[in-house]
Amino acid sequence: MPKSPKSDIELLKTWTLSSSVTLGSSVRAKGILQEMQARLPATLKKSVALDGNDITLAMPATDKAAFNAAVAVITKTVSEAHALPVIPREIQDILTIKVTERHRWLADGRLPSAGTRTVRLNGRARQITFHVFDPKVVEDLLDRGAVDEWRVEDAEAKAEKRLKSAYQAKLTRALKKKPKAAETSGHSLDEESTELRGWEDFDRDGFLR
Repeated sequence: MPKSPKSDIELLKTWTLSSSVTLGSSVRAKGILQEMQARLPATLKKSVALDGNDITLAMPATDKAAFNAAVAVITKTVSEAHALPVIPREIQDILTIKVTERHRWLADGRLPSAGTRTVRLNGRARQITFHVFDPKVVEDLLDRGAVDEWRVEDAEAKAEKRLKSAYQAKLTRALKKKPKAAETSGHSLDEESTELRGWEDFDRDGFLR
């Protein structure tokens, strides 16, 4: 059986992302992969792949110099991954929250921003700017179950607001009815005062004699 050409022999190296780096999120793991690809030359982006929490670099044996350079870039990125800012889609997956919750808690300060990042969309001239988050803060929120507490607080605030709105609506209706009731009451008194029983007899007989 003929041997495979030497150029077909691949150079392989694998790195495993720890749970403390991914924070249990496959979306976070993919984000770290994309960070690596952004640091590599365009020709090497497809040479690195993600399988679960494992990142693998595979290249032909003839590209040993490029392989070694890529290994250095990926190794450095892995060592820095624990400190990489958490982007919106990652924090939503890590904390299992909705976009509306992220916006609301970011606006009221419960979800602290670590700054903003501006990126250009692939194949487009338009740029987008979004908030990023400190991975240590995100890990703390995850560990102490802050999201569950916030949802309870929001539910209580919503119920209180609903009761307040219902009371205000009831008060408004009562104020609208009050003048009408007073007007009707005054009209009845006027009619009664002009239609006293026995008035004709009194008018005929005059004052008491």
